[in-house]
Amino acid sequence: MVQQGDAEGIERSSEGHFLVRYRSASDDRAFVRVLAAMSAGEGPSASDPESLAIFALARRLASTDIPVLINGPTGTGKEILSRFVHSCSPRSKGEFIAVNCAAMPETMLEAMLFGYQKGSFTGANAASEGFIRAAEGGTLLLDEIAEMPLSLQSKLLRAIQESEVVPLGATTPIKVDVRIIAAANRDLPLEVAEGRFREDLYYRLNVFPLSLPALSERLQDVEVLAQTMAIRHSAGRKVVPCISDSANLVLRAHDWPGNVRELENVIRRALLLSDGSNLIEPEHILFDRGARAAPEADGQQQTAQVIPLDFAARADARLASVKQETETQAILNALRKHEGNRGKTASFLGISERTLRYRLASMRESGIDVDVQIREAAQCRR
Repeated sequence: MVQQGDAEGIERSSEGHFLVRYRSASDDRAFVRVLAAMSAGEGPSASDPESLAIFALARRLASTDIPVLINGPTGTGKEILSRFVHSCSPRSKGEFIAVNCAAMPETMLEAMLFGYQKGSFTGANAASEGFIRAAEGGTLLLDEIAEMPLSLQSKLLRAIQESEVVPLGATTPIKVDVRIIAAANRDLPLEVAEGRFREDLYYRLNVFPLSLPALSERLQDVEVLAQTMAIRHSAGRKVVPCISDSANLVLRAHDWPGNVRELENVIRRALLLSDGSNLIEPEHILFDRGARAAPEADGQQQTAQVIPLDFAARADARLASVKQETETQAILNALRKHEGNRGKTASFLGISERTLRYRLASMRESGIDVDVQIREAAQCRR
């Protein structure tokens, strides 16, 4: 539910619904908060055009039973996308089971996937149906599929082709009705070329590939993802903490090597450090390491200022100055990245050009020679 008025923010009702208050319908913050409230369950959150296109395609794929292969770096949300496909499919009432192929040794993985009969190996005191049969009528996600041993790949291929499994210790195949989704953080064509992954299995899984880019390549998702995480991890609070414009600037200036998983850590940390406040500010944003900017021509790097993890133990009197310094550095880094182009910089930071001009004017008034720094950065790139 949304409501226009003098106040803004997000409130949680006793039934678990959300009320998003906003001042202006043209305010981007209202749009982000509505999107976040709508995605506060287990569903995906996105506002980047490329991400929205991926989820739209995933929804169309969900109505079919064809195998899906999801590619993307670690921490980009491949399991969330898999759950989205499952929830939109006719199999949504069935089980969704996720198996990490890298988390178990080969012998255990085979037994856990295909099942086993009692006495088929030492310790098999009772029969087990295995994950594939447990997902009957539903969806099975095979995460980190590139880590599956070659010896098991052939058995998986047959299970997919024939829709049947043979448990360990058994001789009779058992029919199964399961949708397979595979996810990989490696380049599978390269794995095939180097003999580490079966070519026939690759083509069987790769009927329709979906690729999730790194978070640094879809920065428009950062704000809505961050706000969604703030909602999810503030259960029990009537008023949900919102993320300030200044904090969003800092988040968008980071390069996110840990992708969505890192962002979630940052937001959980911010909720703790905000200490019950209804607004997350830059001083609550703590990264595991500094934000990495693009290298300059002379080999030097400009690094965004990041508050160290022992910040909470320091005096509260520094909070205002830290907030201003962090926001200033984020703007300067973005200006350098885009060689002083105000339009591209504002778009990158998720603010209007008018807001950017206001911030730059404030920086000049505080003694920062913005124009000199931009000219020097542009000259270094030539």
